[in-house]
Amino acid sequence: MSQKSTRQQKQPALAPRRLHCKLENHRGPVHVATYAKGEAKYVLTGGQDRTIRLWNPESGSEIKKYEGHGYEVLSISVAHDNARFASGGGDRSVYLWSVTAGVTERRMPGHLGKINAVAFNADASVLASAQSRTPIQVLGEAKDSITCLHVGAAEIITGSVDGHVRTYDMRMGELKSDFIGPPISSISPSIDNQTLLVCTLDSKLRLMDRANGQMLNTFSGHISNDYRTHACFGHGEGSVLCGDEQGKIWEWDLLDVCLIGLTFIQKLTQVRPRLLSQIPLKSMTK
Repeated sequence: MSQKSTRQQKQPALAPRRLHCKLENHRGPVHVATYAKGEAKYVLTGGQDRTIRLWNPESGSEIKKYEGHGYEVLSISVAHDNARFASGGGDRSVYLWSVTAGVTERRMPGHLGKINAVAFNADASVLASAQSRTPIQVLGEAKDSITCLHVGAAEIITGSVDGHVRTYDMRMGELKSDFIGPPISSISPSIDNQTLLVCTLDSKLRLMDRANGQMLNTFSGHISNDYRTHACFGHGEGSVLCGDEQGKIWEWDLLDVCLIGLTFIQKLTQVRPRLLSQIPLKSMTK
């Protein structure tokens, strides 16, 4: 098979450009949005108003509101069976919720600062959290705030303000550290776990080879200098997407590093700047 025909097969499926619905019941900024596991039937959002809301993204209707946080909600992670989810924010505690009952099953204190990220592993047997003042309690190598994390089957990957991506092997008790440079705002591993998409506060995305730490590609054009923004792979991992501080959604071809899509969200809120911080992506095909 020729290189040209192989490249044609890998043309990325573009992310949607048409607004489907708006989820508008939060009072103030929305800090986190995530799909439930499996099909794209439900969305969970958390905001400055200290609430978590469960939505039907097809109709745009709110199904349930979860109240209990005393401060803003910054991160949500859903368990594999969709029966529970964890949340964290300004409370300095991790909350474990029952989705159907709408109440907290457990509250886990111990952090000294606001919680930037929470994450389950694949079977929800491990829940990790990261905070602003000091790193994960057991994983203490970071010299500054941990802003994001990913929990795999036997590893935890973190990104920090000190510019390092750290991988903790939970079975072997080993640490691997890659220095990126600028403060890191999000990390997203590929499906095969061979590459890592790193978003940094110098208006760049970097695609890193996890085996040797080599930078494979750099994506730029968006504005991300002062606020945490998140990046993700597009459908089929043929593209990468990122929001920015001007309310734009950027999409680049993963291999050619060319811009293939740019969407401007005209009416976000009265809050300035018009920050688009997260882009959860999932197919809504039935």
